[in-house]
Amino acid sequence: MSIVEDRPVRPAERPPTPQPVPNTTLRERTAELNALQEQVLRGPSDRATEAQHAKGKLTARERVALLFDEGTFVEIEGLRRHRATGFGLEDKKPHSDGVVIGWGTVHGRTVFTYAHDFRIFGGALGEAHAEKIHKVMDLAEAAGAPVVGLCDGAGARIQEGVSALAGYGGIFQRNVRNSGVIPQISVMLGPCAGGAAYSPALTDFVFMVRGTSQMFITGPDVVRSVTGEEISQNGLGGADVHAAVSGVAAFAYDTEESCLEDVRHLLSMLPSNNRELPPVAPADDPADRRCERLLDLVPSQANQAYDMRRVIEEIVDHGDFFEVHGQWAQNVVCGLARLDGRVTGIVANQPAVLAGVLDIESSEKAARFVQFCDAFSIPLVTLVDVPGFLPGVDQEHGGVIRHGAKLLYAYCNATVPRISLVLRKAYGGAYIVMDSRSIGADVALAWPSNEIAVMGAEGAANVIFRREIAAADDPAEMRAQKIKEYTTELMHPYYAAERGLVDDVIDPADTRGRLIAALAMLRTKHVPLPGRKHGNLPL
Repeated sequence: MSIVEDRPVRPAERPPTPQPVPNTTLRERTAELNALQEQVLRGPSDRATEAQHAKGKLTARERVALLFDEGTFVEIEGLRRHRATGFGLEDKKPHSDGVVIGWGTVHGRTVFTYAHDFRIFGGALGEAHAEKIHKVMDLAEAAGAPVVGLCDGAGARIQEGVSALAGYGGIFQRNVRNSGVIPQISVMLGPCAGGAAYSPALTDFVFMVRGTSQMFITGPDVVRSVTGEEISQNGLGGADVHAAVSGVAAFAYDTEESCLEDVRHLLSMLPSNNRELPPVAPADDPADRRCERLLDLVPSQANQAYDMRRVIEEIVDHGDFFEVHGQWAQNVVCGLARLDGRVTGIVANQPAVLAGVLDIESSEKAARFVQFCDAFSIPLVTLVDVPGFLPGVDQEHGGVIRHGAKLLYAYCNATVPRISLVLRKAYGGAYIVMDSRSIGADVALAWPSNEIAVMGAEGAANVIFRREIAAADDPAEMRAQKIKEYTTELMHPYYAAERGLVDDVIDPADTRGRLIAALAMLRTKHVPLPGRKHGNLPL
């Protein structure tokens, strides 16, 4: 657990806590209460607030105000104080103990939150601080509502010793118990070091802000002393590092305001818990809208790149696609959108990056997203244009088999409505893994540009006809002839449909309407699961 500097409260900068005077009236007691509550709302001192703003950071309550609908936040345990003694703590007992907890509404639906107050003990977690977080997480579980952590604290309060560490254990245990039960979102708005970083890692989505939020297990000083490597805090665990390199963060933003705005947007697309369906928006984009632009967006030649995001935006309601992990493993695109007003999870290969191949990171990214959607009853649409798995020694030694199996497992285990659509290439094992009919897709569609096969025609011809090609007077001509022969026999656009592996080959312009119709048909899908404690995901 990281060591954090104690930010002492300066009692001289705030009036002392009002003490009840004997024989006062209820009105006088209420006036005392109001004065005390006002003091709690202002925080430990004006100087501490100025220091927080000087770092480009908002205070805990300013963040809470941005997260919730105006005037709806209800704080609890604002008067809580720690009971620790030693190391001067008995003289420093600020109200709230460095964390604001409570509930309010986001777009009219109940959401719970805890927000670290960096102005008090640097946001460090002590026993009372942890108990407050435990309480709000338990309330969120009982109410069946999302919980959002606004994180701005560097670790355990070292003056409280092992009691602080035990507090983290209680948070982790609740993170796991609520996983797949209520949405859990972590918003990193400051430092998060040591074991404290594991709570965000256990939640569904991690948001970070550039320049002010960092996450790492061991900080730059420890790295320097152990390995000799010189690196800054942002270089080690900043927002862009975790959004683009490690994959820990799903989103990265330049400002807290834009970050919290997107947290609100994400919450508007999620159900409150796993017993509810996602909220439905007005269906004001015609379900039968033809998508003629798709005929020009996607090149018919399999080796030409295009941006799959443009395809998705053409299909979904009003082109509104909320991408998840947009900077990491970009050869796969994952995100949420609405089709006819209903939230849908979309997984798609990205031909503009590495030709859309599957590799270690993209398999893990897509698997986690599929699992999330399945946990919260969000149907899945998979857009397939995949040439295979990425070959290479690094991939094989890095466990591409194991990581690819995660995506395969996630799809096979998913019971939500599943629709797959092959746009162009669908080769080999990668085709199977991308929610093919053979692993349980409810509806399998394809465009007339589809090529579903074990491998590309050129590679297949080189394997099957290698002797004929080698013995030919003109090997190049013979190879071209055999490639054409293989394509004609096994890779024409209706081959899979003739064998029932694709339900229909459709006009690309009809894609939106066909997807919406299939999703409507599957809305009451129910799949009984075998009796078991849980499966053994290939971690």
